[in-house]
Amino acid sequence: MSLHTPYLESFLRSQFYMLRMDGPLPLPCRHYIAIMAAARHQCSYLINMHVDEFLKTGGIAEWLNGLEYVPQRLKNLNEINKLLAHRPWLITKEHIQKLVRTGENNWSLPELVHAVVLLTHYHALASFVFGSGINPEREREMSNGFRVVSVNNFCVCDLANDNSIENASLAGGNFGIVGSLSELEALMERMKRLQEEREEEDTSQEEMATRFEKEKKESLFVVSGDTFHSLPHSDFDDDMITTSDVSRYIEDPGFGYEDFARRGEEHLPTFRAQDYTWENHGFSLVNRLYSDIGHLLDEKFRMVYNLTYNTMATREDVDTTTLRRALFNYVHCMFGIRYDDYDYGEVNQLLERSLKVYIKTVTCYPERTTKRMYDSYWRQFKHSEKVHVNLLLMEARMQAELLYALRAITRYLT
Repeated sequence: MSLHTPYLESFLRSQFYMLRMDGPLPLPCRHYIAIMAAARHQCSYLINMHVDEFLKTGGIAEWLNGLEYVPQRLKNLNEINKLLAHRPWLITKEHIQKLVRTGENNWSLPELVHAVVLLTHYHALASFVFGSGINPEREREMSNGFRVVSVNNFCVCDLANDNSIENASLAGGNFGIVGSLSELEALMERMKRLQEEREEEDTSQEEMATRFEKEKKESLFVVSGDTFHSLPHSDFDDDMITTSDVSRYIEDPGFGYEDFARRGEEHLPTFRAQDYTWENHGFSLVNRLYSDIGHLLDEKFRMVYNLTYNTMATREDVDTTTLRRALFNYVHCMFGIRYDDYDYGEVNQLLERSLKVYIKTVTCYPERTTKRMYDSYWRQFKHSEKVHVNLLLMEARMQAELLYALRAITRYLT
């Protein structure tokens, strides 16, 4: 993240506030919720980090044996943790009601909002961790210790120098420079054409809606099961942590992302962004129940959405707005969120298939991300640009989860 300092500062401010500053939840509890969230994606890197923090802040060591050792109140978060991580559109006001109803194990609304912010933050952060190849490797001689390894000789040193993928991979002869140059040219050309078309054409609302439905249905065919099996084991997942170490922190481990637009289903309940936006609804609710977090999250969302250096690979003075918006909106599209004023035809124009495979995997099944997927898109771009993509995906995902949770809380309150 330090390749994008303004964003990193914003990220650290909000994370520090959630974990350390005054808030409705006790400190050990915050770290345990982070562990529960990271466990949904088998993200041992984050789990181990928060196991340490949990103990340092006075957490009860016995809780680390698994969910059956924690108070019922924390266990009650299982359902909402599972839905937020994999199918947030299923969250209803009844889920909220169940958690805040009177009784000895109930959650107050401020506590629940704090918990939801932590869950969504750590689900999304797991996407970033896997998308950037920060995977732990089992230490051979230690029974339960992990060490973080760099990925295939290009992670730490190359990221620090921001060498382009090309330099790191040409040595391995992965591809020729010509192909990636024309890839960049083609993308620049499409961006320019879209800009011109947008100024000329006036697309009807019906056409916009049709394009969204088409994109949503097409996302079904991105990353089918066989895609994964046909990919060789990558350096990203050579040493997958044994799930038993992780599964103690989750219930229903088989529950995962299911395409929002399942095949053959019509009239799906699209979340129209205009009906419940972060700016007009989510922000004020979250800020009211957990003061100041709304401002910090808003700053972080805006920061990543507007972050640009006006460059693309080797090109200077490029307006990347359409590309950033396509990345953000494609994530929301996979979660069933539609923007009335956005032409989803742009997604197909700007995001090639290998990039869509990468986006869907990192966003919906981060633990399956491979280095090969990372390498296969935008081959001439710098690492910092690919990290920027990961930041956009992470924040788009967090915002999508938050919108569904906050909408359910609003419905419960009304």
